[in-house]
Amino acid sequence: MGKLEAFFLGIIQGLTEFLPVSSSGHLELAKAIVGDNSLPKESLLFTVVVHFATAMATIVVYRKEVVQIFSGLFQFRNNEQFRFSLMILISMLPAALAGVLLEEQIESLFSSQILLVGIMLLLTGLLLLFANNASKGDKDLNYGKAVMVGIAQAIAILPGISRSGATISTSILLGIEREKAARFSFLMVVPLIFGKMAKDLIGGDISSSTAELDNLLIGFIAAFLTGLWACHWMINIVKHSNLNYFALYCFVIGGGAIISNFLIE
Repeated sequence: MGKLEAFFLGIIQGLTEFLPVSSSGHLELAKAIVGDNSLPKESLLFTVVVHFATAMATIVVYRKEVVQIFSGLFQFRNNEQFRFSLMILISMLPAALAGVLLEEQIESLFSSQILLVGIMLLLTGLLLLFANNASKGDKDLNYGKAVMVGIAQAIAILPGISRSGATISTSILLGIEREKAARFSFLMVVPLIFGKMAKDLIGGDISSSTAELDNLLIGFIAAFLTGLWACHWMINIVKHSNLNYFALYCFVIGGGAIISNFLIE
């Protein structure tokens, strides 16, 4: 992977992490386009780094909420702040369990599985259509809903299923107010990203040559800067119920990926 490709992939991650069009799916499609022949483990390393960049962008955008989450956890009082912090932790459990129990199977999916990406993008488009046409809710989060949104996040590990699309759509279909749904969706992934980074560091999975580190840094910066912009944009999109355009986009890209897969074969 060259520096230009790393920059290109970083921008894609920054945009698609927050927009409901599947960042992992777009990264796999982009890797196929630019001819990235990385091994699944190396490919997953780049994916983790650029996801870390968008997690940092989330922290910058929601810095006040992040401070409240940490302070709420250590208050041990049955107030709104503590309950929200606890729901963030509960929501990450399904994806964390899937990552631990199915690590090898998940890594194998990040190796230009174009047909899988295409099919999952079509499913993402359908989910966005249902959510966009759902009536506006005014319900608050609770522990049961946090688990259900967490399960949606675990399913979104599959490349082509949009994490933000799945979690925001699930929250909306559960009757949660749209802006709260977006906020919860963006914040709930941050602990998972940091947990994945810590696991790879402790396990010795993150190691690269100087040249590869340059590419990782370029990808990180590109994803971080574009992620800041995309996060603000997506908040406004969810508030104004404009998800149909992204559903159409997923249908077009997903269908194109499926067709190209059979043409290549």
